[in-house]
Formats: sequence, C-alpha cells, structure tokens
Amino acid sequence: MAPQNLMAQPPATEMPDDADARAHLDANSAEDTARNYPWFCAAWARLAKDALAEGRDVEAYAYARTGYHRGLDQLRRAGWRGNGPVLWAHKPNRGFLKCLFQLSRSADAIGESDEAARCAQFLRDCDPAAADAVTA
Repeated sequence: MAPQNLMAQPPATEMPDDADARAHLDANSAEDTARNYPWFCAAWARLAKDALAEGRDVEAYAYARTGYHRGLDQLRRAGWRGNGPVLWAHKPNRGFLKCLFQLSRSADAIGESDEAARCAQFLRDCDPAAADAVTA
C-alpha cells in the first residue's frame, strides 16, 4: 500500500477563457493569432508543434518557451503559486499544458535532455491526464 499524502494540496488553478482568441485561432493561422493575441498559449503551442513537424527545432523551442512563459504569467495572475494542479479538464489551461509538452519535445530535439525531462515531469505534476492527452 502506497503512503497517503496528508498535506493539503492547493486548489486547481484555472486560467481565464479567451473566447475571442480561441475563435481567431479556429479561423486563422497560429502565426496570425500569436500576432493579434500574443498572450494566447494555444497559438504558441501550435506554432511549436508545426515547427517541430517541419524540422525547425530551434524555432519550435522559441515558440514553446514563449507560450510557456506567457502561460506562467497567466497562471500566477489566476492565483497559482508554483505548485498545485493545472487541470487538462479546464479547457483554457490546455494551451499552457500543450506549450509545456512542446517545450519538452523541442528541448529534447536541441539536445537539452535535462530540460526536456523537467518539462515532462512538470506536465505530469500539473495533471497526469494532460500528459496522457497530449501524447495520445
């Protein structure tokens, strides 16, 4: 039997929804969305994913890192203090979580294996369901 954690965990942090940015990304390119909504993590995650698919690993890393840092800023404004769940089930969190996944992948692609491992673990710590969803 695994030991039970008796420490209270902070509540899940929920990033605010941005319906305008989401609609823009659905109708336009990720580049255009990042240009018009630079805080919108999902656009940066898509840019990183596309760049990796095209073999542009350094660009992918830059896109993923930008989205990751934009997401950290939003999480902090939403009350996150550096730990606690960031759940995949809350759709506005997904852009950040996807950036974190793409950061892990792109760090690995440029030979930053320690950072890749840290980002993969951070994603799993945020929400194991997120790690499973983005790798499926």
